[in-house]
Parts: sequence; C-alpha cells; structure tokens
Amino acid sequence: MPTYLKKPDAVDKSIASDDEVKAVVSDVIADIRANGDAAVRKYSEKFDKWSPKSFRLSHAQIEEIVAGVPEQVIKDIEFVQTQVRNFATKQRESITDFEVETLPGVTLGQKNVPVQAVGAYIPGGRYPLTASAHMTIVTAKVAGVPRVAACTPPIRGEIPAATIAAMAMAGADEIYLLGGVQAVAALTVGTETIAPVNLLAGPGNAYVAEAKRTLFGEVGIDLFAGPTEILVIADDGADPFVVAVDLLSQAEHGPDSPAVLVTTSETVARRAIEHIDQILVDMPTRDMAEPAWRNHGEVVVTDTLDEAFAVADSYASEHVQVLTANPRQALEKMKNFGALFLGEGTCVSYGDKVIGTNHVLPTRGSARFTGGLWVGKYLKTVTYQEVTNTESSALLGELCGRAARVELFEGHARSGDVRAAKYGDAKLAWTEHQFGTVPAHA
Repeated sequence: MPTYLKKPDAVDKSIASDDEVKAVVSDVIADIRANGDAAVRKYSEKFDKWSPKSFRLSHAQIEEIVAGVPEQVIKDIEFVQTQVRNFATKQRESITDFEVETLPGVTLGQKNVPVQAVGAYIPGGRYPLTASAHMTIVTAKVAGVPRVAACTPPIRGEIPAATIAAMAMAGADEIYLLGGVQAVAALTVGTETIAPVNLLAGPGNAYVAEAKRTLFGEVGIDLFAGPTEILVIADDGADPFVVAVDLLSQAEHGPDSPAVLVTTSETVARRAIEHIDQILVDMPTRDMAEPAWRNHGEVVVTDTLDEAFAVADSYASEHVQVLTANPRQALEKMKNFGALFLGEGTCVSYGDKVIGTNHVLPTRGSARFTGGLWVGKYLKTVTYQEVTNTESSALLGELCGRAARVELFEGHARSGDVRAAKYGDAKLAWTEHQFGTVPAHA
C-alpha cells in the first residue's frame, strides 16, 4: 500500500475560489458582449493598467520592438521555433486525406480542413512567456490556419518585447497587446476592431481558463487547462537533488501548482524533501514555489515500481517525469498523462521551453480522456461520400428503407425508397399519387 510522507496542506486562501472566478468572468464577458471595445478598454485599464490608442500592434511597431530584442534572444527563438515546427510538421504528415471504394461506385473520403481563424493566447502578467507563442502559433501555421490573432498582456505596464518577437516570428497575422478575460472574450464575440475567431488556444491563469470554459461552444478551445502539474516517478537510484530541483521547477508556475513525488525509496523521498526545504530559502521565485509545495505538494512511497506506475496513473498528471533505471517502461505501463519525460537527461522544463513537443497539456485529471495541443487540434477532420453506381445506390436504398423503418423514421426510409425505385427493380409499397412525383415502378 502507498505511504504518504507528505500530503497537501489546507488550500491557500489567497487563491480566489471557483465561484469568485466564475462571477468575475461572467460579468466581464457579458459587458464585452454588450459594449465591445469600450468594455475591453475598461477591463484592460482595471486589470493591467493598460490603455493604448490601439491594442493591435502595427507592422511598424512590431518591427521596432523586434529590432530592440537582443540578437542572442532572437537566435534562441529561431532555434526553438525550428524544433517546434519540425515536430508539428511530422505530426501533420501523419494525418492523411484518403478515399476508399467500399462498394462498386461508392466512394467514402476523409479530408482534413484547417480551422480558418484561431485566437492564440500567450500568457504574461508576471513573466514574458515566449514559449507559448511557439506552441500555439507555429503549430497553427503548420496546420495551415490562414488567420492567427495572437494576444498577450503587458507586464507591469511594459511591452514584453521578447514575447512580441516570438509571436511575430511564429507567423501571427495579428498581434494584440491585451490580456486576461477581456482578450479571450474579445476574440470570441468580436468587437468593433477585433474580428471573432473559431478556436481559442493557449494556457492562462484561472480567469482565462474559466473564460475559455464559459465560451466553449460559441468558440472551440484547445482543452480545459488548470494550474501546471508535475509528477516525478523515482526509484532508489534517482538523485534526490535532481528530484527536488525538478519538482520546484514547475511549482514556481504559481501557488496552486501541484508537485508530486512517487518513489519506491523512502530514502530518496526524505532526502528530496530536505533538498526542497533548502532550495526554497533563497529561490528567486519562492513566492510562488513555496505555497505551491506547502499546499499542493505530495510525496508517496510505494513498495514496487509497478505500484508507483499505477499510483501515477491515478493522478493523470500533466507532466510525468520518470527517473528510474529503465524509464521507457513507463511507455508500456502508463496510460494517463499529458506528456512523459524519460530519464535524468530529460526534464519537464525542456518540454516547457526548448525541445519541440507542445507544452499546452491537459491538467486536473483530464489526461484520462485527452492529450495536449497538437497540429491536429487545428484541423477539422471531415468526411464526404459519393455514389455513382446505380445498382449500389439501389442496394443501399433498399437497406436504408428497412433500417429507417425499424427506427420509425419514415422520411428517411422514403429517401432510400426513391433511389431503390429509380435505380433498381424494387416494387414500391406507395405510389406517385401518395408521394410527390416519384415514378411508379412495376
């Protein structure tokens, strides 16, 4: 049976409750729906202290901002976007259009059509999160999306230059310096100056996540996302210091970010806890990482590695890092995760920032039923059908008539009957006089 050396403490009361978040989001969306740009400006001033003449950056403004970004930052952005683009391209190549002839003259087909307008939300507020631009915009463009409208908030009243550069280099067609619920709502319902989109993508805080949840249906979304999560699976050979560093790397995302260790070694568990306590003393992002670890951190000791995999599966965590002698076992043993990070040479931070896989991943247990953002999310897989052989149409018509009448759908049945009568030798149970201009067949 698993032993819990650390369980979450009481929930941090400084974090707004779900009801409070829902109330704020509902009010903002309703106001923007009714009052458009004026409401967007009001909430940008209120929440971000930001009220420019235009929230959309012009080409000249973008060029000026990008020109001021250090050359090494630009080179690093180019490198990372190449990794993301290469992986997304391989994903796109794995999705194929096809046609198949299932009966003589009966053609069924599948076609993948890009979503025509995407809103990419790149979070900010505390830090410039350039990586989210790569994940949302580059992937959409590889999918063939013709219009990507990207939003990011100012950071303490300043333009996040590196983020703007990443958005531009990723291929965004429109860039808005706008954040929060007001950005998500404006992209969804449209305003006088912002045209609505068909799908929203990208992570955000609790308010952005709730706005996406509320607006889902009116607009498509990538996935329901909550606070960043990490779960580390470790055996007795794992380095406790590496475990501690990696757990805190994700805890710094926010005070509500769960960090969980599942290990077969009590020694590794206790030493990792000690290292975490020591690291937190002077960690620059302690204000986020410490409450996350205190209130949402867990340490679980299991008897066997199989039990560790089973416990990890029950969490269905966003990020699962495997620090074991044979980390690839997790590929066979585990089913519920957003992304796996195999071995000490790999870390969740690589996935977040540089390696090329997408970092927009399922949280709060939703990895039980969905994967993360990928190129396929920006595609609509549609089908088509064509029947050119009259004998096949007659055959299908007879079958359709029988199948539809089992379900008491007479209108459907008659659509089949028409073709059976016109193209085949079937005798109709009803006449032209009874049903429109259908020719009678003997």
